[in-house]
Amino acid sequence: MWRREAGTAVRRVAPPPEPEPASSAITAGFRIPPVPTEWSPHAHALHELVWVRGGTLTSRVADRVFTVSEGHGLWMPAGTVHGGRATAGAEFHDAFFAPDRTPIAFREPTTIAMTPLLTSLLAHLARPDLDAAARARAEAVVFDVLRPADRQFALQLPGDARIDAIAEALLADPADDRSLEEWARQLGISDRTVTRAFRRATGLSFAQWRQMLRAHRALALLAEGMDVMSVSETLGYAQPSSFIAAFRRVMGTTPGAFFDAAGDIPGDVPNSVSRVQTS
Repeated sequence: MWRREAGTAVRRVAPPPEPEPASSAITAGFRIPPVPTEWSPHAHALHELVWVRGGTLTSRVADRVFTVSEGHGLWMPAGTVHGGRATAGAEFHDAFFAPDRTPIAFREPTTIAMTPLLTSLLAHLARPDLDAAARARAEAVVFDVLRPADRQFALQLPGDARIDAIAEALLADPADDRSLEEWARQLGISDRTVTRAFRRATGLSFAQWRQMLRAHRALALLAEGMDVMSVSETLGYAQPSSFIAAFRRVMGTTPGAFFDAAGDIPGDVPNSVSRVQTS
């Protein structure tokens, strides 16, 4: 995935807790990694919903990369192999859903709209003192309001041996500004082959795909507190205005407006419901 930052903690994954009591469907909690944290590829027997506040989470699932920014979550169906990486200091939240007690089904990884109501309900379900009746009422409302986000923001990786080297190089260094023609010469194939391969595998041109990749990386860098000028330089743009224009083309808004909108999610989760566990 992205180049690993210095000081990243790589975690092995423990099995999630079974929902308690037996009649409940959802187990929720959160933690705050003090350093960038990476989880090796794994799968759960339960459905998982993850979301973050004050940072981003990046997850690679087969040939797709999902970037989960504030205001959004990622639903991972039971049995889906995935790896992840959270920025330092981000509140990392997760909720596990028992498949046999969950009346909704997303058959593939799905970006979820983390509305204030949904986040409040899941924080409520993280309380250890809820009785069975209160838990059942809250879970019923969760199932009513849990909805996909309007936009499914995922980066499709090519999965084509002819051009996979391009994708992996750009994931490692999004600022790599080699042109399509330069890549074609290096790989010993024609420009037309590279163009057709990207279109067929991702639905985007090479230039559009690289722009999308840089937008994914920008979300994490901006969430970590990096200013627009520094992000622009890190991602290989000649000037901040070029970066802002490219970000707007991908995201439909400027970086500042995007994060202002994401910051409108009210309500901190009390420390009393914290659960320390690897995901």
